Amino acid sequence: MKKVLVIEDNQDIRENTSELLELEGYEVLTAGDGKTGLQLARDWLPDVILCDIMMPVANGYEVFSSLKSLPVTATIPFIFLTANTEKKEMESGMHLGAKGYVCKPFSPEELLQTLEQCLRSAGE
Repeated sequence: MKKVLVIEDNQDIRENTSELLELEGYEVLTAGDGKTGLQLARDWLPDVILCDIMMPVANGYEVFSSLKSLPVTATIPFIFLTANTEKKEMESGMHLGAKGYVCKPFSPEELLQTLEQCLRSAGE
């Protein structure tokens, strides 16, 4: 069973995303802020991380940079979740090395397709 860490400060989005992924057979752990997400990523070593950008304590870019600087988490595929649909913002996240970018609100199909593509490319 693939493990997914969802780091999202909006409780409704976090819970709905977690439920969707669990129904699809993923093992899911969630965090409500970037600091907690960083700790969970180091302790749990998920197969992929879904992370909001705008969050309290540590934003998504800070989480991403911190995880990429640690050998144990550097290779975990990372997908940004955001309400910001500006192309510049998306290009910035992908340029940093993110494997995917999903704009909120997203459909279940869009999220699952991005997640599955990310996991397939990580396995190559």
